[in-house]
Amino acid sequence: MGLRAYIAKKLVYTFVLIFFVATVNFVIFMLMPGDPTAVFASSARLKSEEQVKAVRKLFGLDDPLYIRYFKYIQNMFTFNFGFSYYTGRLVSEELGRRLQNTLLLVGLSTIFSIIIGTILGIVCAAKRGKTWDTFLVTTSLVTYSLPSFWLGMVLLLIFASWLHWFPMGGVVPASWAQHPPSNIFEEIQGRAYHLFLPVLTLTIFQYGGYLLLTRAVMLEALTEDYIVTARAKGVKERTVLFKHALKNASLPLITNIALSFGFMLSGAIITEQVFTYPGLGLWLWNAIAFVDYPVLQAMFFIIALCVIFANFIADLLYGVIDPRIRYG
Repeated sequence: MGLRAYIAKKLVYTFVLIFFVATVNFVIFMLMPGDPTAVFASSARLKSEEQVKAVRKLFGLDDPLYIRYFKYIQNMFTFNFGFSYYTGRLVSEELGRRLQNTLLLVGLSTIFSIIIGTILGIVCAAKRGKTWDTFLVTTSLVTYSLPSFWLGMVLLLIFASWLHWFPMGGVVPASWAQHPPSNIFEEIQGRAYHLFLPVLTLTIFQYGGYLLLTRAVMLEALTEDYIVTARAKGVKERTVLFKHALKNASLPLITNIALSFGFMLSGAIITEQVFTYPGLGLWLWNAIAFVDYPVLQAMFFIIALCVIFANFIADLLYGVIDPRIRYG
């Protein structure tokens, strides 16, 4: 089977999987206890029975189950997620407004974590059993085990409360409400000023997982015969580590990285809570607290889509990085 046929086959499987996930998402919310109309009526302060019935009719909750299912599938695949029960705004608009914040926070921290963890993992594998290996592995285990909310609060206490180097929370300076940034450099500076502590928190929390995984796969690769042959030929140790060992040991890393980016849109719920950062994670948390079904349904579907497509990209990268893999 050639690459094109493989991609076509994977696309068909991916579409079937998306359809299945959407169906499961529909079933989950149908089986949830309680009446979503009661939640909306409470937030909208609807008291009369006629108003509640009008709301049920407006949202199509009086329709037969199969009609609601077909409408749901149509809405999900056209990204028409309806209105939030809590705010009354379009879910798609709120999603787009918060998306940039989450991509900056989770995207930057994930990239930094991958780079730092991978490089330090290679160093640990190259210096196995030595002082640097012991120190880096112990440090990564400690930071990986610390609760992210505790780490965030400690950073806030030191750098925001004691030293006053960074703000306590938010995404942009409060002064921008009266005096917006005059140029792109001022905007970047203001956003970076508020992003530093939450990005640092997530980076410290996440890099340990990549370090330990990289170290494990590198240690296994460094025992292979082709590594011994490369060293016997006088190949530089840096070339042996990065070009030979890392490339052949990178498949588990690709899977882990793909899943990390796939779950990116779920946000960093705990970290966003600590830093009152208005991203998708904080939005999801508020939707859970206020039983905002449309937001929850939309977020679960979007997260599932991202994970599915991230795995699809990872499958394609396997064959590009490892020539031993054949599409078939």
